[in-house]
Amino acid sequence: MVETLILFGVLILVAVILVFSAVVLVRQGNEYTLERLGRFVKTLRPGFHVIIPFIERIGARINLMEQVLDIPTQEVITRDNAMVAADGVVFFQVMDAAKAAYEVRNLNLAILNLTMTNLRTVMGSMDLDELLSKRDDINARLMSVVDEATQPWGVKITRIEIKDIAPPRDIVNAMARQMKAEREKRAAILEAEGQRESEILRAEGEKRAAILEAEGRREAAFKDAEAREREAEAEAKATEMVSTAIAAGDGQAIQYFVAQKYVDALKDFAASPNEKLVFMPLEASSVIGAIGGISDLLGDIGGRAGGGSGDGRGTGRGKTPAPLDNDRAHRPSPDSSASPAPFGSSGSSRASASFGTPRMTTGYGAMPYGLADTGGTRRTSDSGIPTVE
Repeated sequence: MVETLILFGVLILVAVILVFSAVVLVRQGNEYTLERLGRFVKTLRPGFHVIIPFIERIGARINLMEQVLDIPTQEVITRDNAMVAADGVVFFQVMDAAKAAYEVRNLNLAILNLTMTNLRTVMGSMDLDELLSKRDDINARLMSVVDEATQPWGVKITRIEIKDIAPPRDIVNAMARQMKAEREKRAAILEAEGQRESEILRAEGEKRAAILEAEGRREAAFKDAEAREREAEAEAKATEMVSTAIAAGDGQAIQYFVAQKYVDALKDFAASPNEKLVFMPLEASSVIGAIGGISDLLGDIGGRAGGGSGDGRGTGRGKTPAPLDNDRAHRPSPDSSASPAPFGSSGSSRASASFGTPRMTTGYGAMPYGLADTGGTRRTSDSGIPTVE
């Protein structure tokens, strides 16, 4: 009875072992290779499978998910003989589990060594500047070469990335100096271009200002010429009127015209800011005579307007002033109606009605009559200037 129970238990245990040996569960993302009597039969995909115990067995368990391998740092000599250290990563995925299991031994190590050797080949064919500036080209060339080499293994290289490229310290310092010099050069170029643009704009502004100033001067010249033309026309008209008056027999008009110019000239000379020393005689008799001519002209005009009054005051026609002695001046009576001498006469004595104090006119200028009342004697000094003692 006991032996029967032991036998029955052994049979149950064997049955359980057989059942567990025959049942295979494949997880998602994995594939198993099935071997029958040591030969590959098929690939078991994810799910539930039953195999023949002791005849069939699982050969290799292959992970079909994308995997990553780190490429260790290694020294690479570039085409221009620069020593650099580089490392990277490789991304791959098994596409055929049977090939990955039976075409290569230790798939990860094979991919790693293949990537490292091709990394040296690709980077060694480039200059240092290209190596630092064209990482995308390095990645693309590496992926193309390694992917082609791993196709018989049932592997797809999805990506290869260079993580770091480390040139020697002296090369790094030289590159830093080169970069600094390049940036300084570009800064100097930009500054020079800015100065050039500034000078161009300033020159254009000065040119425009000069053009506007020239146009302004031209307009001002046109206006000045027009003003001078109008002034000349007025002067010509005034001269024509004086000439007409002279042609009509009125000689006092020219006296008025010349006297006005004479007085204006003396006024401008006296009003000039320069220091001046005026010596007499200054033909002052001509000035007084001119003023007397103006007075005669005004008196004549007034006499004509009054219908020719007979008092004879304010007119000088037909009257000749008495000659004045060179050594003595006589004061005329207050009721004297003697008129000034014609314009330009010298050596004569007259009292001008346009002044508050009667003055004596001589060849040396005008002298107040008050000097004559003293009874002094008029003498001429050695310098030619008249004096009264």
